[in-house]
Amino acid sequence: MKVIELIKPTVSIIIPTYNHAEFLRNALDSVCNQTFNEWEAIVVNNYSEDDTVEVVEAYNDRRIKLFNFENHGIIAAARNYGLSISNAPYVAFLDSDDLWYPKKLQNSIDMLMKGYDLVCHAEVWVGPGERRRKVYYGPESRATFENLLLQGNCLSTSAVLVRRESLIRANFFSVNPDFITAEDYDLWLKLSFGGGKFGFIDEVLGEYLIHEGNQSRQILRNMRAVRSVFDYHRSALENLVKPWRLRRREALILYSGARGLQDTGRHLQAFSYFIKAIFRYPLVLRFYLAMIINSFGYRP
Repeated sequence: MKVIELIKPTVSIIIPTYNHAEFLRNALDSVCNQTFNEWEAIVVNNYSEDDTVEVVEAYNDRRIKLFNFENHGIIAAARNYGLSISNAPYVAFLDSDDLWYPKKLQNSIDMLMKGYDLVCHAEVWVGPGERRRKVYYGPESRATFENLLLQGNCLSTSAVLVRRESLIRANFFSVNPDFITAEDYDLWLKLSFGGGKFGFIDEVLGEYLIHEGNQSRQILRNMRAVRSVFDYHRSALENLVKPWRLRRREALILYSGARGLQDTGRHLQAFSYFIKAIFRYPLVLRFYLAMIINSFGYRP
């Protein structure tokens, strides 16, 4: 493998990891296989107890740098640490259980050069099991502050490329423990509130792996984190939008938790959250349809 020495890379890739050696090799291989090679990869290791260190050191590539950092269960702290020691004007994030396709960086940079502060591409969601489906993010009209707050997240952390100066203005990721699993959503809100322009690529350039270890699979924890992020930012809109739109968003957060519980077979628990969503905002037909479908899956 030809190693390219760079005084200052164009893209810093932040890769937080903990006991993911089995996935990390695929993630790093996907970085090394990029058609755009002016990058540095900063692996922020939360003192893994597996062979993470050996996996990284086996690459013998000076662009790949390993740092041990105890994040105390807050992945945002690990990402911020990686950002603090990064050297490039553009930043990409790659979770250690995800991977990219070879043109991810080149196509994202080409899009960023059109005047965007952040770009996000489509992904394949892999799992659980043999399931695979393409997921497209955006579009641009969905990525305003108001729409992100009232309609929810429409980006994926491992699919973005963002200008470092924009991250500095947003003060990086929040380390508020109430935001754990939704700290990326908080960052997109901060970037959009500050006037950041988001672009989207309707091309699949990576894979997002769903497995039991994903924090995002902790359904109720994620639902509460999203609610915490919403509550933190809602004051910016309370005097600008009708109160019912805020109540509807609260109900949609409850509904998303209910659907997650439903998908994992916890039908009785899902039923309680469907009811909460309906009480909060009863004018959404799909709340009732989903609850009816859920009742067929429930077996006492």
